[in-house]
Amino acid sequence: MPWLFLLLAVAALAIAFMASSMAVVVLSLLAALALLGLWILGLLAQRIGNQSRDDSQMLDPRELQRLRELAEARRAAAAPAPAADEPRAP
Repeated sequence: MPWLFLLLAVAALAIAFMASSMAVVVLSLLAALALLGLWILGLLAQRIGNQSRDDSQMLDPRELQRLRELAEARRAAAAPAPAADEPRAP
């Protein structure tokens, strides 16, 4: 889609070079400038969209809390329980 803006900007420039009326030249140059700006913004939006994460891969807060609880349970199961008759280190 952004390439369509570039094509239209080039067409507006071609109209500006071929026009004999000053009003048409000014309007087509302004249109070419606006279309060129839209082309650049379209390319930037496309690049940002390609580098962003997929929303379906994000975890919701409940799933994240469940994973934290599961990790905490694994850590608690892996840690050796201190013996009751041994004194604690200060």
